[in-house]
Amino acid sequence: MSIEPNTAPLGKREARKQDRRQAIVAAARRSFLEDGYAATSMSGLLSELGGSKATLWSYFRSKEELFAAVIEDVTSEFRAELEGGLLASADLETTLFSFCRRFIQKTAQPDAVAAWRLIAGESGRFPELGAIFYERAAMRVEQALAGYLRGQISAGCLRDEDPVDMAQMLLGLCTTQHNRRLWGISPDAPDTTERDARRFTGYFLRLFATSAG
Repeated sequence: MSIEPNTAPLGKREARKQDRRQAIVAAARRSFLEDGYAATSMSGLLSELGGSKATLWSYFRSKEELFAAVIEDVTSEFRAELEGGLLASADLETTLFSFCRRFIQKTAQPDAVAAWRLIAGESGRFPELGAIFYERAAMRVEQALAGYLRGQISAGCLRDEDPVDMAQMLLGLCTTQHNRRLWGISPDAPDTTERDARRFTGYFLRLFATSAG
């Protein structure tokens, strides 16, 4: 007899706590992305959300911890889609092309651009922001791609070089247009996502692919 997984609904109290936490994260997300890190305060969030400081601090012990939750919220779907694509059973070129296309598409979304601008603009004064963003978002994508490339090296499809360096190079190519968006320069030409993803995949494979790949 199989044992069914525990799918019992949350109790009312736990559900209320989760709803409250998500409401705090949603309010903080708007404030961080629209007003910046320095201009966002726990007191300001309380004026929007209501409740007591003690309640707010029971969910998040610091503004840095709240910012980390916002970064998780902004990037979770993005990371899941990219990492899921690397697990698909497709050939090397198809998988890399799909990864590059998704990465370019996702980083062009308004919240993604706003988050990157926030980090670039304020991490000089608040170095912890850069560390949080790297650990919660950028590093995870980099590690997932490096892990995939490591498997392709083991399979003989890619040259035996440092997969982290290889991942960083491919991600660097994929941020070409993204950097222009951060500077407020929108491309005048039609969307080039498909073309760029194909080009970057080709550059990468010409550098690292073996005859087996």
